[in-house]
This record gives sequence, C-alpha cells and structure tokens, in this order.
Amino acid sequence: MTLEELVACDNAAQKMQTVTAAVEELLVAAQRQDRLTVGVYESAKLMNVDPDSVVLCLLAIDEEEEGDIALQIHFTLIQSFCCDNDINIVRVSGMQRLAQLLGEPAETQGTTEARDLHCLLVTNPHTDAWKSHGLVEVATYCEESRGNNQWVPYISLQER
Repeated sequence: MTLEELVACDNAAQKMQTVTAAVEELLVAAQRQDRLTVGVYESAKLMNVDPDSVVLCLLAIDEEEEGDIALQIHFTLIQSFCCDNDINIVRVSGMQRLAQLLGEPAETQGTTEARDLHCLLVTNPHTDAWKSHGLVEVATYCEESRGNNQWVPYISLQER
C-alpha cells in the first residue's frame, strides 16, 4: 500500500467517525426538540402528508434482519419516495446503539411493546429554520456519497 492509499484510508475512517458522531448528535437533538418520527408506518404517514418537512431519513437494520422481505419492500418504497422528494437517506446498522440513543428500555416488559426503530425521519417544519451541526454534517456526507454514485450511504453505530 502506498502512502497516498494509507492517508486516503485514514481520512475515510476519520470521516466515517465524524459522520457517525453527527448522526448520533442529530438523533438526540431531534428527539429532544420533537423533530423525530419513529417507525416505518408513522414515517410513511408523515411523508404522505408533509414530505417537504422531512430533511433526513434513516433506515436502520441489523445483519440478522436483512432477510426480512417485508421490511426490505418497505425500505425500497421509502427510498424511492425520498429520492423523488430530495430527502437525504442513510442506511444504519447498530439497532442496539440506536435504541440506547433514543432512550428505549433495555428490555421490553410484557406490558410495553418496543418502538419500531427501522425508519426514523428528522423533520424541519417550514416555519422554523432549525440549524444543527449534525444535520449539516450528515447532509454534506449524503451529497458527497451521491457524487460517488453511492445513493444510499451506510454507517454503522457502535455500541458503547
């Protein structure tokens, strides 16, 4: 490996860490400010009613769920809708970390059902010009990825 290749790999790893941290920061801030829609069906309803308020779509899945055909169909439809409406999309793995970030209970008791964390929408209502460093960082990453013909970039959330 040449020095240029080593530097490029190091820069890519550093960029991925920066984007992952930005996604985590963004999710926590969006939830705190009630700008987060959680769940495949809830997200589909919101995008049908007010797609212009959606600024980011996160599609989360872990390796063991990759074979879920129904979920893959939902993802395909959501991705298509997002592309048609110029909504940034990011695929995410690390469902446990995602649940931890959003304050989900570690184990669901028989009385409570876990929320569907497979699709998350970050919204920015038209009446508000919410600026988040995390949102800017993720949007830039999505734009750079599209420039490299990676239409749905992927990040991995690591457990802590």
